[in-house]
Amino acid sequence: MKAVIMESLGIPAQELAQLEAPFAEKGVIFEHFDRTSDGKTLISEAKGADAMILANMPMPEEVIRSCPALKFIDIAFTGVDHVGLGAAKERGIAVSNASGYSSEAVSELVLGMVLAKARNIRAVEDRCRTGGTKDGLVDWEIKGKTIGIIGLGKIGSRTAQLFHALDATILASTRSFHKDVPDYITQVDRDELLRRSDIVVLHCPLNDSTRGMIGERQLAEMKPTAILVNAARGPVVNEKELATALENGVIAGACLDVFEKEPPLATDAEILKAPNTLVTPHVAFATKESMTLRARIVFDNLKAWMDGQPINVIL
Repeated sequence: MKAVIMESLGIPAQELAQLEAPFAEKGVIFEHFDRTSDGKTLISEAKGADAMILANMPMPEEVIRSCPALKFIDIAFTGVDHVGLGAAKERGIAVSNASGYSSEAVSELVLGMVLAKARNIRAVEDRCRTGGTKDGLVDWEIKGKTIGIIGLGKIGSRTAQLFHALDATILASTRSFHKDVPDYITQVDRDELLRRSDIVVLHCPLNDSTRGMIGERQLAEMKPTAILVNAARGPVVNEKELATALENGVIAGACLDVFEKEPPLATDAEILKAPNTLVTPHVAFATKESMTLRARIVFDNLKAWMDGQPINVIL
């Protein structure tokens, strides 16, 4: 059996070799490639493979259709919108993801970004380094604020737990009512969440129902003092309309780890010029611990599929 690893999994080579070793003993041949967006190169690399492992690099449908031996796609990521699932479904290719690997990493970055925004950490550090004081930069605490979380999966639930520890009120909105949630989470519809929240955090997947979910109308529903945090997928938010809302003071600020375009962003991107923003280049999922956990999940997925008992099933 041949398995192709289409991009780096973000772990040391020795750690990767240890994960591959039990499979190699069973005759699995691994080939490794650098990330690319060139379709012809992707087809050339993946052709003849039984299993394909990738993280968040785009994998178009035409590539999947051009790999007749492919039987399993093992996605080292939570979101799967970057993979041509339509072609995989047509071909009967099994697909698994790495759900849960970054719950801690993403939630901690969300908390960190909100703390940085609340306490003006970037600005007060610059002030301190240039001999200044706190004057004009004293802001607010999380305690007593209302946090609205859209998407209550593993990441959203962990984010709720972290903010609850700081004595915030937690609202959540999901596609369907969740049973057995902690009693500190109040489930409401999306419009109520937007109206009541001081901080709106997006943790939802990208699909047809969530693409462009936050735009001009939704931003206008939010408090003028509210902050939007997007640690989900960039296209969930209409970036142009968000930039306009920030320019016009419709909301007070935004913390963004994801964008309509995958970083690196053009330095003249409109959203980077918008006021009161804190931006990071899609780093929320990436910690040493999460990369190790992700790789282990990926190889667990591979073993389970080979044993005929797939886990973390998408298709």
